[in-house]
Amino acid sequence: MEELFNLTYKDEVELLKDEEDFESLGDEKYLNHEDMEARLYWAFCRPNGSREEQIADKEPLVSIMAFNHSKLPALKRFQLLHNDVIQNDNLRVKIRNRTRMLFRSLVDDDFTELNKVLDLVPVFLPVAIDQLKTGRKWNDIVADEIEATKFLEKAKEFIDDSLLEALYFKLQSFEEFDHSELKEYLEKIIGIKESVHKIILDYYQEKAMEWIEDCGLHILQKKGLEKLVGKLG
Repeated sequence: MEELFNLTYKDEVELLKDEEDFESLGDEKYLNHEDMEARLYWAFCRPNGSREEQIADKEPLVSIMAFNHSKLPALKRFQLLHNDVIQNDNLRVKIRNRTRMLFRSLVDDDFTELNKVLDLVPVFLPVAIDQLKTGRKWNDIVADEIEATKFLEKAKEFIDDSLLEALYFKLQSFEEFDHSELKEYLEKIIGIKESVHKIILDYYQEKAMEWIEDCGLHILQKKGLEKLVGKLG
């Protein structure tokens, strides 16, 4: 995007940088400037990231620059992004790197905001899937099972072994659970099973049975857990 600058306003902005209220002066001068080049450059160099109105600029190139340099959450950015950018492949490529980073963060969360973003901009579903499969994991946040179900429904045409493997990594692990924790979690899933995808229920059944087989519980306790596992089907 920087290659688009003709740098007409570079010297002006440089002069403002010595002012204590540099950012507010820049906002006053450039946020609503009649020249798109001025708004574009200010979206690039505003110290604390771009503002909402910059992403919502009437010019797609300004919107793109502001989207890339914003510190707003992903959903808000996509809500404000110029519609031409969403619809046009040649414009969309200009936010490719930032979009990939945003979806990396979204798939690392519990999938709630991920689904909201995909409802708004379904064209980015392949990016979400790619980041789920290949992106470096940043945290251990577990996906909400209902939100994971919504994601599976969106991605149903793309489900393969690698997608499922990545999804399973996001689901709750039972390995460190004790008897009461597993029982409580199974009861929770049973209570919402009508809203949970069969793929997730089958996975939890399999992992719960593995836990039961490997544990040292009394046979009656095992039978009680097995009965709960059966209710997931």
